Amino acid sequence: MSFLPDIGLIAVLLASGVRLATPIGFAALGGVLAERSGVYNVGLEGMMLWGAFGAAAGTYLTGSPVAGLFAGILLGAVAGLLLALLCVTLSVNQLVAGIAINLLCAGLTAFLARAMFGLAGGGTAVGGFASLPVPYLSGLPLIGPALFNQDPLAYMLPALVAAVTICLYRTQAGLRLRAAGESPRAADSAGVNVTAVRYVSLALSGAFAAAGGCHLVLCQVYIFSEGMSAGKGFIALAAIILGRWHPVGAVVAALFFGLCDALQLQLQFSNPLVPYQIFLILPFAASLVALVWFNKGTRQPAATGTIFDREAR
Repeated sequence: MSFLPDIGLIAVLLASGVRLATPIGFAALGGVLAERSGVYNVGLEGMMLWGAFGAAAGTYLTGSPVAGLFAGILLGAVAGLLLALLCVTLSVNQLVAGIAINLLCAGLTAFLARAMFGLAGGGTAVGGFASLPVPYLSGLPLIGPALFNQDPLAYMLPALVAAVTICLYRTQAGLRLRAAGESPRAADSAGVNVTAVRYVSLALSGAFAAAGGCHLVLCQVYIFSEGMSAGKGFIALAAIILGRWHPVGAVVAALFFGLCDALQLQLQFSNPLVPYQIFLILPFAASLVALVWFNKGTRQPAATGTIFDREAR
């Protein structure tokens, strides 16, 4: 019977991995939409942070985590529209624009958090969503706690993945979006408004990334702190590539990185004499190794990163 504690440890690891993967999954899903439409969204990190602040501020002001969730998602959509303005309308380099969004969100959230919450910069606790165990299923060994004892946003993510996948590959709107990312000139010749498609895609991308930030505040730590996204937006970029720009693949890759994050936390607790910074690099090292190992033969949408000017020849 000595194997029973190991099964319990694995169950805890899986449940933690799913919980930690959820914010990355939301951001990766948003990144897939942006890059499928032809725009790099390097600003996922800042949009997550912006959404986290919106969730904390909305919940703090209204006392309702639902209102906080909507506030965070709305702010993320606004950040996505700002990125669209820079990249699609003003033709700013997409990588530079994404970095600018990250810097703007980092500075703005730090300033606003100190103004709203005081010098603690967001240390004020807010309400959030508790876990919702599914009767009977949550008691299943191993997978029960991981899949059926999560918060509402974690349950929402698979539904969104299914909806985005169906929309991308089974609807006219999804065909237009993919055409804008593969051959915008051909799409324009067929009557597709490439500019509008990219604006909508980036607004949704920002909203999804912000939902990941909302999960950090409303389902994990219940406070806002400066820089709390802690590189998860950049890991989401790796998940997009590892998932080959497919919604399901990107979220599965996010789950892998979430499990790596959960593993490094377990290693910290079980090895207190080892400097914890050694274990902190595990998710980032895993993303690098996975990209090098599995990136062979992958191809991003052909027009991603390119500026589309309808009047150019």
